[in-house]
Order: sequence, then structure tokens, then C-alpha cells
Amino acid sequence: MRMWIVLGAANAFLSVAAGAFGAHALKARLSQDLLTIFETGARYHMYHALGLLAVGLVAQDRPSGLLSGAGWAMQVGIVLFSGSLYALALSGVRALGAITPLGGVGFLVGWVLLALGAWRQAG
Repeated sequence: MRMWIVLGAANAFLSVAAGAFGAHALKARLSQDLLTIFETGARYHMYHALGLLAVGLVAQDRPSGLLSGAGWAMQVGIVLFSGSLYALALSGVRALGAITPLGGVGFLVGWVLLALGAWRQAG
């Protein structure tokens, strides 16, 4: 589905922008620990932007509920995982780290649903 390709491309753009922002604008302002947290958010943001592109490409032939679920799970994962790490790094509020695992679960669910959706299409 075209929506997942567009969303994947938009997220890839945002992850590159976040990574550049972290490397240039934040390097002198954040501790090494907080900068590493920010960079982790950007890295996983890109991985899952690529995952959204994969969902879109697999769904082009035959969209399915499994593939749509995979896309939504990855998008929610990006918001919760990467978003919480960006917010934690910028604010220093460590309690935001409690949200991060929820995003990780979204990522895991997304990859499982993508695998199942692709498997069903192949069969």
C-alpha cells in the first residue's frame, strides 16, 4: 500500500534529520550518555522506517490486515520508542524511559505481523 511507503519515507527523512541534529546541534549540549540515548532513538527510527517501506512493498500485491497491523505496530513503536528516547535525551527526565519498552513491543509485534503477512502471501 502506498501509505506505508510514504510513511516509511517520511520517517526515514525524520530519522536522518534527528541524527544530524544530534550529531551537530546537540553534541556540545548533551552529556555523552544522553547523546547516546538520542542516537539510539534515531537508529531505531531508521530501522523501522525501512520496516514500513518493507510493509508497503509486500502489501502492494495484496494488502491484508496482517500487513496493515504490521505497519501500525511499527509506527506506534517509532512514536513510543524513538519519541521517548528523544524526549528523555532532550529533557533529562529519566522517567520517560519507562515508555521505551512499550515501543519495543510495538516493533516486535510489527516484525512478527510482517513475517506472517508475507508468509500468507507466498502461500
